[in-house]
Amino acid sequence: MTGWLTRHPTSLTEEDRAALKEVLARCPELDKAAGHVHDFGEILTNRLGSTLPTWIDAVDDSQLPGLIGFALHLLRDMDALKAGLTLDWSSGSIEGAVNRIKKIKRQLYGRAGFELFRKMILLQ
Repeated sequence: MTGWLTRHPTSLTEEDRAALKEVLARCPELDKAAGHVHDFGEILTNRLGSTLPTWIDAVDDSQLPGLIGFALHLLRDMDALKAGLTLDWSSGSIEGAVNRIKKIKRQLYGRAGFELFRKMILLQ
């Protein structure tokens, strides 16, 4: 069920779409939640950070406990979320480099000195 709700609708098979439609028809609360999840996915994929407060208000009005908790936690970092969902800047390449260095460090932990660590980082 979670996979059906969180995947992009075009990636679902016809069989999955039919099963999801049947389940959502039987449970109005789940149908409402699915709508909010879909809308949140649109905000993320289309980088619509300015619409996030409206989405949070809609979730709050829906009275769905699990989603309300998630939405209210988003309010804690609203400025950062809006910036991340609207600005073109990304730290993805830096994060990738940091993760690569951490992996090398874990592999060498307790086995080699700084010189080998340095060589492995510069060689890759």
